[in-house]
Amino acid sequence: MSERLERITRRDLLKLSAAGFLGASASGWFSAFAADATKAAAASGKKHKSCILLWMNGGPSQFHTFDVKPGGDFKAIKTAAPGIEISEHLPKLAQQAKEMAILRSMTTGEAVHDRARLLMHTGYKPLPSAPNPSLGCVVSHELGQPGFELPNFVCINGGVEGNNAAGLYRPVPAFLGPKHAPLNIADPAAGVENLKPFLGLGDLDGKAGLLDRADARLLEAYGDNPAIAAHRTTYKRAMELLHSPRGQAFEVEREPAKMREAYGNNGFGKACLMARRLVEVGVPFVEVLLGGWDDHAGAAAPVERRSKYMDPAMATLISDLKERGLLDSTLVIWMGEFGRFPMTGKNRHHARAWSLMMAGAGIKGGQVVGQTSPKGEEVKERPISAGDFMGTVCKALGIDHTKSFTTRDGRPVRIVDKAAKPVAELF
Repeated sequence: MSERLERITRRDLLKLSAAGFLGASASGWFSAFAADATKAAAASGKKHKSCILLWMNGGPSQFHTFDVKPGGDFKAIKTAAPGIEISEHLPKLAQQAKEMAILRSMTTGEAVHDRARLLMHTGYKPLPSAPNPSLGCVVSHELGQPGFELPNFVCINGGVEGNNAAGLYRPVPAFLGPKHAPLNIADPAAGVENLKPFLGLGDLDGKAGLLDRADARLLEAYGDNPAIAAHRTTYKRAMELLHSPRGQAFEVEREPAKMREAYGNNGFGKACLMARRLVEVGVPFVEVLLGGWDDHAGAAAPVERRSKYMDPAMATLISDLKERGLLDSTLVIWMGEFGRFPMTGKNRHHARAWSLMMAGAGIKGGQVVGQTSPKGEEVKERPISAGDFMGTVCKALGIDHTKSFTTRDGRPVRIVDKAAKPVAELF
């Protein structure tokens, strides 16, 4: 690449590219790309659905949230759904219980953080030599609109409160390619940094067009080179978002003060509000990360602190989606990589019996699926695997969970393992 092209890339596109946008370039070739793709998406007749995954990184304690046991640290309170009780520290969420389905019999057996995160994001046990695409990347591939100006998958950091020694999971598109990688938002209050161009759009369009032609020549010369293709995808993502009025979805400060207050003036509340704004404009998958759940020193105190902002944010998200007519087409999931097993003075990882919550997208709310033993050590009835969970998500979103992808080396890989079955009680 010439010195001039390198200077263009660094000065005009590097900051935007680092954000990881998805899209097409601008000017004539941008307009043609967007117009043709939008027409194709409209002609497909696909019903738009979205998913918001609220990921509690580190493994949240089910005993302090959705499967409270007698004699434990917390009391259980009644909810709006007859017969369902949850933590006393989730009173606002309790009022949304008719929309919620609580799965209390998740069982995976994988209690190592990084392996469990991979399992619950892909439905498959990790294979480093042949990684599977993350759930958000699959949804981007299956439900994403080709001509859509925004990313089809967005990850938002909702903050960390507690022990974050578990590390982080970075969703990967694997063989689906960089087009389906997520845009990562580090701070929901700041939105997308560098969204406003530091050059005039006309100047930037011309430079981007020049760069695109240079990359096209490189592709002709070197064939289907993944590095060149990834580079081209990255700056096209930036350019498309720069031209889109939908980019305002990242600006939570545009919301009325009353709505911002309802979600909460904190990282998690703002992340949930941004997630609602994104699905409202058509983004099919948003993952909100709340880290710090690796509560080995005891879960009661840290979960009580988190509940003070988690409860209003989640309850408002569900009610807000419902009031806007979006809950029927938006699946909301609350979960981590596993649960916790109570011990004297500490809470260790527990993957044999734990809970998650789902709402929306046609899921039958107001119910609990599965049951654990009196002390929560084992699943007493209706075990649900990671594959069953993935199949359930696919069914709720209208994705054929029996479908297979073809990897770059021609290998067929099913979206969901053949043995997995969607949870029938939810439909």
